Amino acid sequence: MRLIRKGRVLTALLGAAVASGVTTLVLILVEATNVLLPTDTKFGIVFDAGSSHTSLFVYRWPADKENDTGVVSQALACQVKGPGISSYASDPEQAGQSLRGCLEEALALVPEAQHQETPMFLGATAGMRLLSQKNSSQAEDIFAAVTRVLGQAPVDFRGAELLAGKDEGALGWITVNYVLGSLVKYSFSGEWIRPPEGTLVGALDMGGASTQITFVPRGPVLDESTQATFHLYGFEHSVYTHSYLCFGRDQMLQRLLAALVQSSRALRVRHPCYHSGYQDTVPLATLFESPCVHSTAPPDLTQNLTVEGTGNPGACTSAIRDLFNFSSCMGRQDCAFDGVYQPPVQGQFYAFSSFYHTFHFLNLTSGQPLAAANATVWEFCQRSWKLVGGPQDPHPAGSLGCSGDWRDPTLGSVNSRVQGSCPAPGRALGLGPRRAWPPGGLGGRPQLAPPSRTQVEATWPGQQHWLRDQCASGLYILTLLLHGYGFGEDTWPSLEFRKQAGGADIGWTLGYMLNLTGMIPARAPVQWRAQSRSVWAASVVFAVLTLVAVLMAAAAQLPWHQDRHGSHSTGRPQP
Repeated sequence: MRLIRKGRVLTALLGAAVASGVTTLVLILVEATNVLLPTDTKFGIVFDAGSSHTSLFVYRWPADKENDTGVVSQALACQVKGPGISSYASDPEQAGQSLRGCLEEALALVPEAQHQETPMFLGATAGMRLLSQKNSSQAEDIFAAVTRVLGQAPVDFRGAELLAGKDEGALGWITVNYVLGSLVKYSFSGEWIRPPEGTLVGALDMGGASTQITFVPRGPVLDESTQATFHLYGFEHSVYTHSYLCFGRDQMLQRLLAALVQSSRALRVRHPCYHSGYQDTVPLATLFESPCVHSTAPPDLTQNLTVEGTGNPGACTSAIRDLFNFSSCMGRQDCAFDGVYQPPVQGQFYAFSSFYHTFHFLNLTSGQPLAAANATVWEFCQRSWKLVGGPQDPHPAGSLGCSGDWRDPTLGSVNSRVQGSCPAPGRALGLGPRRAWPPGGLGGRPQLAPPSRTQVEATWPGQQHWLRDQCASGLYILTLLLHGYGFGEDTWPSLEFRKQAGGADIGWTLGYMLNLTGMIPARAPVQWRAQSRSVWAASVVFAVLTLVAVLMAAAAQLPWHQDRHGSHSTGRPQP
């Protein structure tokens, strides 16, 4: 009887162990679910050392989402005081010292416990590329000074480097499409999928010394030097990208003034892109020191130049067009300017940096049609700098307008009136087949009412230094987009002038950090299964019960074997 009872106990224990084990297995395999785990926040710091200024950006992201898309947010944007680091060629140490203010702001934002694991980068763009061409030793001294200062910071400084123009354009494209979530999406079926090609956005960037265009063309890129290929989230992206050195805003303005000096052959220049009534004196030496300026300099560069504005947008546009070599692309559909290969533009584009800042000032970032944008820029260019009746151009801008009684306009109200006062957009702008537009202006002067009597200087007091160049900047952007890149009446609506996307400033810096930290994997993220806390706890309990039942069964089995062995040896049955 004792052996029978022990056998039953052993059977019960083994049954309990099996039941508990099966329950544990079911909980593990069936009740697995995706759960949010407590995460830490990681940080990254990037200096954008541009030609005209330096900016610092601090990015942050959840540590467990490091390889997901669209999870990085901008925590800080700091503008370094002073000019770009390339301006410190004669005092390299000051280039490094100028970064300390923004660096301290970044270090105050990042928790001290995470300083050592926070990566920091500095990328220099077109300004330093020009200085490297002009004087490589000065460029090296600046990089050394910057590295000494940033290398002393208690973070993971990964170096300062010169960014190639092609990389600047490509990384800007990655930034835009990353924050928009256009690179990869998580489907309802639980798979990472590639979004349709049409959701990818082209990138138009313009700094002080260069401008970049990057987009996915309809067909293959025929010139390998303008192609960039990325393996992101398991998918391959092939884009067209090109950077035009010396076609940034500041270098364009410098080249434009130098060309006017060369054509006037005098120390007094009438500038059609400056407002009538504007006058300034500039030193000749600084005008001709840039490697971008190829105009013949006057023999005596110690003299000063007097510049008078005439406010003539037609003459301004003609002067700007002379900065391009359009004849090298005549009759070619796959050429932009200066003989550079470019497929026809297609898809949506985000235009940022100087593109955005100029058009934001002109109140042209709300999707205005092409005719309205053209008319708004021309109207602004015709405004007087000071008092109406001051120095005027021999061909006053007012004579370009059609009849009509205009009240004093603001830049915001111009757009609503040009639709009724201007001819059809196609005729006003002379739009037609690419590269077939007439050589004068943007294809023809828009017919405007007499220019506003609003004084530019009085409307924006204390802003003379940058205000004088807004007319030239606006006309330059229109010339570049229409005659250079090949946008037209049908593709103009695809342009969006943006400063930010997804809460982050658009530029190359975010794409740069994502690339160097490996946060965008080449392969699609691997899916993992996890358990909620309650299911995990139940699984542990049943696993323990299973182990206890097995141990108890083993313990019960040992005396049972001993009893059976004893009964066989004595030959007597056990009571």
